[in-house]
Amino acid sequence: MKALSAILDLLFPPRCTFCHRLTQKGAAVCPRCQEKLPYTGSASRQSFPHVDGCCSPLYYVGTVRESLLRYKFGGLRHYAGVYGELLAKCIDENAFSCDSITWVPLSRRRLRRRGYDQARLLAEETAKRLGLPCKRLLRKKKNNPAQSGTGNAEKRRRNVKGVYETVKGAEITGKRILLVDDIVTTGATLSECASVLKAAGAKAVFACTLARRKD
Repeated sequence: MKALSAILDLLFPPRCTFCHRLTQKGAAVCPRCQEKLPYTGSASRQSFPHVDGCCSPLYYVGTVRESLLRYKFGGLRHYAGVYGELLAKCIDENAFSCDSITWVPLSRRRLRRRGYDQARLLAEETAKRLGLPCKRLLRKKKNNPAQSGTGNAEKRRRNVKGVYETVKGAEITGKRILLVDDIVTTGATLSECASVLKAAGAKAVFACTLARRKD
């Protein structure tokens, strides 16, 4: 296995998840990024309607933005492992107590086009590190326009209204659920998903995203 790893490193030199520079000894994040990433620190937590608490370890700027774009649109799904470590740590620091983890799902059309659901991978990697079950609780029943091109907060709220529903047979009643996504801006999508989960009987819905907008 070590010989195979050495060959792979020679053919495909390991690069930092964030700055994309070559790294030494197969490190997923280079020392500079480990120190200089735009961590949210004491501003990691936000409040949104229907969400009992939302936290994000990073700001969506610079190398974080570039990294997420490669992850979502460049097929670099292995980034999810690095992201999951950051998410799990942020959740622990904010003391969110949950029974299970779920994610904001893609529509079937976007899933076919992309080949993977980036939020699901994040949720699964985070669940592994927290020792919690990861369950599909929501589905997207409409292929609405992407939030990124929608406009202001009110337009974003209208864009996601009625877009999500719970999966048949999902265990939701009385549960404390953690909802995972990659980025949060206005919180419209998280709020809509949390509203649907609470209408189905969830006791509490927390949320965590890798990055948040820097105001």
